[in-house]
Amino acid sequence: MNRVFDLKAYLKEKRTLVEEALEQYLPKREGTYQLIVDAMRYSLFAGGKRLRPILCLTATEVVGGDLRVSLPVACAIELIHTYSLIHDDLPAMDDDDLRRGKPTSHKVFGEALAILAGDALLTEAFYLLTHPKFTHSIPDASLIRVIHLIAEASGFRGMVGGQVIDLKATGKKINAKELETMDRHKTGALIVASVKSGAILGGGTKEQIESLGKYGYHIGLAFQIVDDVLDIEGTTIELGKETKADQKMKKSTYPSILGLEKAKELASLHIRHAIESLKGFGDEAEPLRAIAYYIKDRRR
Repeated sequence: MNRVFDLKAYLKEKRTLVEEALEQYLPKREGTYQLIVDAMRYSLFAGGKRLRPILCLTATEVVGGDLRVSLPVACAIELIHTYSLIHDDLPAMDDDDLRRGKPTSHKVFGEALAILAGDALLTEAFYLLTHPKFTHSIPDASLIRVIHLIAEASGFRGMVGGQVIDLKATGKKINAKELETMDRHKTGALIVASVKSGAILGGGTKEQIESLGKYGYHIGLAFQIVDDVLDIEGTTIELGKETKADQKMKKSTYPSILGLEKAKELASLHIRHAIESLKGFGDEAEPLRAIAYYIKDRRR
C-alpha cells in the first residue's frame, strides 16, 4: 500500500461532498411535513462515516467515471442505511438508547415516528433514484440496473433478510457458516451494492465490476467482524453506543464462536482477500486499498 496516500483527508473530502448533497436533496424543515422531516434529518445528520456512499463514489472514480453522476445514488444508499439503523435501534429489535453518541430516534421522537422516519427515508431513497432532476445524466439501462441491485440488497434478499436471521438466532447458538450467511446479508449486501453501483455508473467493464464486487464482499464481512470485536474491546465514547450489547442479548458473534484472536485473524484474512481482488487495478484503486485497512484498524 502506498503510505503517502492521505486517507483521512480523502474521507473528509468525500464525506463533505456527500453531506452537502444530502442537504440539497432532502426536504427542508418547514410546512406540512416539518415533523417527519425533522425526524428524518435528525438521524441522517447525526454523524457517521458515510462509508457506503464514499465506496460508491470511489468505485466510480476507480473505473474512470465522473463521481458527480453517481452522487445521487450514493446519497440514496446513505438514506437506506440510515433507515436501517433507526429500525435496528427500536425496542422490538436491538433496543438501543444511543447511536453515534446521541439518543436514538425513538428516544427523541417516540417509537411510532421513528418507524415512520425510517419508512420515509427508505422511500425517499427511491424517490431520489428516480428523480429526473438528479439522475438525468445516467443512461436508463444503467440506472435500472443500479436500482434493481440496491433494491435486492436492501430487501429480504439482503439486509432485511439478514436482520430476520439475526432475530431468529438471538439467544441461540449458531455456527460460523450460519453467522457468515447472516452478516453477508445484513451488513455485506448493501456494501457490495454500493461498490458495484459506483462501478456500473462509472462505466466499468464486466470484469472490473466483478472484481469490485468481490472487494465489497470481503470488506463487508471484515466490517462486521471488527464490529463484533469492538463491541467487546471498544468503549461507549469511542463507538457512540453502548458496548457489550451482543453479550447482553446473547447474540452469536465471531468472538463468541471463534474467540477474540481468531476473529481478528479472520478479519485480517478478509482484508487480504479484498486487496487481492484489486490486483487488476493500479494506483487509481489506492483509496479502496486504504479504506480496507481502515476498516480492519478502526476503533469506531
